Formats: sequence, C-alpha cells, structure tokens
Amino acid sequence: MEFRTEHDSMGDVQVPAKAYYGAQTQRAVENFPISGWPLLPELIRALGVVKYAAAVANRDLGKLEKTGKNPLNPKQIEALLAAAKEVAAGKFDQEFPIDVFQTGSGTSSNMNANEVISNRAIEMLGGDRFSEKKPIHPNDHVNMGQSTNDMFPTAIHVAVGMSIRNDMIPALGRLHKSLADKARQWDRVMKIGRTHLADATPLRLGQEFGGFARQIELSIERAERAVAAVCELAAGGTAVGTGINTHPEFGRRVAAEIAKETGIPFVEAANHFEANAQRDGLVECSGQLRAIASTLFNVANNIRWLGSGPRCGFFEVQLPDRQPGSSIMPGKVNPVMCESMMQAMAWVMGNDQTVALSGAAGGQFQLNIMMPVMGHAVLQSIRLMASSARAFVDFCVLEMEANEVACEASVEKSLSMVTSLNPLIGYDKAAALAKEAFKTGKTIRSLCREQQVVSDADLEKALDPWRMTEPQG
Repeated sequence: MEFRTEHDSMGDVQVPAKAYYGAQTQRAVENFPISGWPLLPELIRALGVVKYAAAVANRDLGKLEKTGKNPLNPKQIEALLAAAKEVAAGKFDQEFPIDVFQTGSGTSSNMNANEVISNRAIEMLGGDRFSEKKPIHPNDHVNMGQSTNDMFPTAIHVAVGMSIRNDMIPALGRLHKSLADKARQWDRVMKIGRTHLADATPLRLGQEFGGFARQIELSIERAERAVAAVCELAAGGTAVGTGINTHPEFGRRVAAEIAKETGIPFVEAANHFEANAQRDGLVECSGQLRAIASTLFNVANNIRWLGSGPRCGFFEVQLPDRQPGSSIMPGKVNPVMCESMMQAMAWVMGNDQTVALSGAAGGQFQLNIMMPVMGHAVLQSIRLMASSARAFVDFCVLEMEANEVACEASVEKSLSMVTSLNPLIGYDKAAALAKEAFKTGKTIRSLCREQQVVSDADLEKALDPWRMTEPQG
C-alpha cells in the first residue's frame, strides 16, 4: 500500500495515500487493533447527519463566516454541507476504519468524521485534499462549536432512534401482521391448551396465535418507548456541559435540524451536564430492547414446541422445511428459523448487560467513557431483531400450516375436559373422575356416561369444546 505523510500536534503520521481520513484517524487505527469491528454504518451515517446539522446551525448563526483568521465563504459552506450529506448517505462508510474498542468518548471516530468531511469538501471545490493547509478545517469548521463529548452521544442517539423507527418497527409490524393473519385463519381449529407443559382445557389455535400477535403488538409499543428514551440530544454541551466555545442557541438549532432531517422528535437536552455525563437514556432504551428480545425468544420457542414431531411430538403446526436437519439421520428436518431467532435474541440480552454495566460504571463526573461499545451494542441489537423478525416471517410464519387432525385429536383425550363439570358435580368429584379416567385410559366423556354422573344433555353441553373456549355465564 502507498502512503502519504500527514502531520498533527504529535508529529508525522503515515496515512494510506488515497484515504479521505487523516492523521488522527490513522493513529487510532494503529492504537486499537482489537476486534476488527469498525463502527456500524448506522452510526457512521448518523455522524454525517449530526455534522450536517451542526454546520447548518453555525451557518445560520453566522459563525462559519467569522472563523477567526480562516472564515468560510458561501461556496465553502455549501461544500461542507454537501460533504456531510454524503457521509450521511453512506458514501464514505469504508473511510471509517477505527475499531469499536477505542477511546471511550469516541474522540477518534468524531475526528474521523471531521477529517473525511473536511477533505471531501475541499475536493468538491477543486482543491487538493492532501494539502497540509486545510481551507475547510476539520476542527475549526467541521467541528465548530462541538466536542466529542456532546456530539458523539448525539450521534449514537440519532443512529439508535433512526434504526428503531426505520428498520426495527417496520420488521416487527410485519411479524405482528403475519401472526394476526394466522390467528384469523385458524380461529376454528380446536386444540388442547397446556400449562406447565401439561394438558389443560381446550382453546382454539387462532386464540393461541392471537396471543403471540399481541405480544408483538406490545413489543412495537416498547420500541416506540425506546425511541422516546433517546430523543434528548447532548449537542450544545461541548466539553463538560457548560457549552464553552459554542453559541447559546447551537444545541436547540442542531436538535431541530436533526428532527427535520430524520422525522424523529429529537430535542435539545433539558440539562447538558446530565446529557454529557450519563447515558441513562441509552440504558433505558436497551432495557426496552431486551424486553422485546425476551418476547421474540418466547414466541419462537413456543412455535418450535408446537411444531415438534412429526410423529412423536405435538405437531399441531407444520413448520416449513428449510434444510436437511441431520448429518446422520436421513429425512430429519429441524425448526431452524425458531432456533436462529432464539440465538439472536440471546445475543441481544447479552448486549443489554454490556450497556447496563457501561452506563452504571462508565460515567464519572462529566463524561461516560464507554460510549463506543454502548452504541455498538444497542445498534447491533436493533439490527439483529429487525433482521431476525424479517427472516422469521419470510421463512417460517408465512408458510406455516395448521395440523387440524393433530390439534383436534388431543382435545377429547384431555383429562382437563373435566374442568367444565366443576359447576355441576363439584371439584372433588371431578378430580376423582380425572384420576379414574387416567388410570383406566378412558375419556372423561365415556366415564361420565358409564357412571351416569349427569344427564346426557348436560354432559354434551358441558363437554362441548367450543363452549370451553369462551366465558360462560
């Protein structure tokens, strides 16, 4: 690889010749050969949005045209805005090579964004982006009125809010609709209920899937609350929350511009000392994501159980065959989409533990120093839940079929059918009948007829499975 020499306050640095980033980014690349995981694209693009909003605010406040000895003219300002827009559009994702496990404030990645935007803006005006003299400077102009300490958490909040609103909520919406459709289709399919994995009273397969659909509906509400938890933005607090070196209106204007760009109601933080120092909103957001992950794990696991078989399990729902299930047992097919969802959700729950620990122990005084890993964990969780939900719909739920024969075959055999006789013969007598039925292998219905426990008319009414699936006065 060919290199060029860049210079910063610490001296010379060899930077890849064609890179848009500069010395500070390269130092971080060399300092943090940790995981090989760069920032997720969602966060890189949010940095672009935030830098654009900051430039708009500084332009409208007249700050960029009064930058000490190096003011910008209108064309330079427009180039700065355009370059930030390109980062926000994902055109320079490959120019952000710094590892997630870096400086805890995210300074390295903030400077990465400043350098890329600066050099791209210079290039757009026909200048030499490799020149040591920067007419559009990464610190003086791109980072004007900002500190990593307020802008990097702002970018995390923006990335998280956008990812939940634009990716995860639509995916959950599709999952909810597909489960609700199955609930309607299967409303006439009678089956036995199960509590403690033991036989219980009858219900309809549609009712069971209606319960799953409601779980996802509640998850969407939790996702909306997760967005609300990150709507306050730290921009405007600069280094420690005092707003040193920025305009008093900067934070409000940046938040308003970001809200305009994203369609999400971001606002300036009510208290910049809290917003700079703590990541409690992100912890709250992650907690909501954990609850959603718990739901998705549960729904996938229940469907896995319902599809168990095909001959020695429940097999009340026929799951689509996606791939051979065994390297040794010919013809075996496994519930792979359920298993994929469950593994991904286990990972999400682990991410939440990372976020919770980072929020509790990583913030001292005026700064949390665990921000890159917190942002990565939350954004990764959102991505996993969105992609898992889409795959689960496309490759499992849409192709599921009800096994009506298996569902209905178990109803009459259930000992819990005796429950509906409680009002007629009392709990103790009903319990004795259940035990005798189990011992003899007879059904509740046949045993009641043999012993003439109640009249045939009362027996037929009481043991009507359909009536058992609705409240009776």
